[in-house]
Amino acid sequence: MIEVLANRIYRHLFLAQVIALIGTGLLTVALGLLAFQIAGAEAGAVLGTALAIKMIAYVGVAPVAAAFADRWPRRTMLVALDLVRTAIAMLLPFVTQVWEVYILIFVLQSASAAFTPTFQATIPDVLPDEKDYTLALSLSRLAYDLESLVSPILAATLLTVVSYNNLFVGTAVGFLASAALVVSVALPSPRPADRGGIYDRTTRGMRIYLATPRLRGLLAVNFAVAAAGAMVIVNSVVLVQAKLGLSQQETALALAAFGGGSMLAALVLPSLLETIPDRTAILGGASILVAGMFVGPVLAAQYGALLMLWFILGLGYSIAQTPTGRLLRRSAHPEDRPAVFAAQFALSHACWLVTYPLAGWFGAKAGLGPTFIVLGFIAAISAALAWYVWPAPDLDEIAHIHTGLSADDAHASGTLRLDDEKKHAHHFVIDKHHGQWPEPGPKRK
Repeated sequence: MIEVLANRIYRHLFLAQVIALIGTGLLTVALGLLAFQIAGAEAGAVLGTALAIKMIAYVGVAPVAAAFADRWPRRTMLVALDLVRTAIAMLLPFVTQVWEVYILIFVLQSASAAFTPTFQATIPDVLPDEKDYTLALSLSRLAYDLESLVSPILAATLLTVVSYNNLFVGTAVGFLASAALVVSVALPSPRPADRGGIYDRTTRGMRIYLATPRLRGLLAVNFAVAAAGAMVIVNSVVLVQAKLGLSQQETALALAAFGGGSMLAALVLPSLLETIPDRTAILGGASILVAGMFVGPVLAAQYGALLMLWFILGLGYSIAQTPTGRLLRRSAHPEDRPAVFAAQFALSHACWLVTYPLAGWFGAKAGLGPTFIVLGFIAAISAALAWYVWPAPDLDEIAHIHTGLSADDAHASGTLRLDDEKKHAHHFVIDKHHGQWPEPGPKRK
């Protein structure tokens, strides 16, 4: 993995991601503690609502931002969004009311909804080689795990000497450092996609995504990931402090256990993905999440067992998530990647929009044991659906037939003519020539 950091542009982008995510990790811990101070045992409901608002911003803003992202230089856009996030983070220490939390979180996460897909879509352009990109995905997963591992440990240390409000300052510093690193490199600017009006620009990524079978399977996996992840993120503070009567430091360490499992999986995945298909790895990770949720009511009763459970869920979470970028890269032309990454960002967070409030409100009203079971059933149904809709084998090159393709069309080059039809095989993605996925045994399109 270290070799890929020899690329200067990627190295700076990776460091920007690491530093920003450490700040975001401090924000996650601080928000949980702020919610507990305001609402006590009902903190799960408050935090669940705040995170649902975050998801609303993600789902609504990401596709619109992707539609206009190619009108500005990527570096300018990313830096401006980092500065917006810095300003909001600096306001959070002054929050005293729940509604203030909700408003500031919406603005901050709207900026993140524009930032993250643009950032993610830049990496394949910086690292066009698939092996390098796979290594970068694992490094990226490790960077995300810093939010769940290093940041909570750092937060636990800081909480011994400062109040939780000071953690928001660390978030602002992370965003500022991210902006400085992005400014220090020149980012590639692929040619804009050939798009029509605002409707086509806004929905193109979503239409490509939903027309691609492997990505429909990924959407189902996203729901399983969201079900398990919401239980960890929303209810850790309630499980540790309200149910087990432990301290803020133990809450941070529980989140660190989840991050540790995720980090271990990210370390072994590059070599694993050389021998097994992405489909096998991703669906295997989803199965681990399902099993972990169903044993949750038993293991969560003791702190040591809870740490082990969170570690196992972290393993499944990372295995299911890390190869996602490979699927998106395979499923779109370079000019369409920002739109497809934005579609994944919006659709995956739409899943969290359902599971975050469910984990918070159902946990507050029905108890955490039943919440494990309900979210476990959601994860199980989602995983089963993914197995069903994601074809095996998942081929890149697919033979298919075109009708009505003019002889002078560049796409007709190398085709085998069959009466009024043209048949050929190539790396297949949804685009202007291919509006739907070929059926087995190929049928007319």
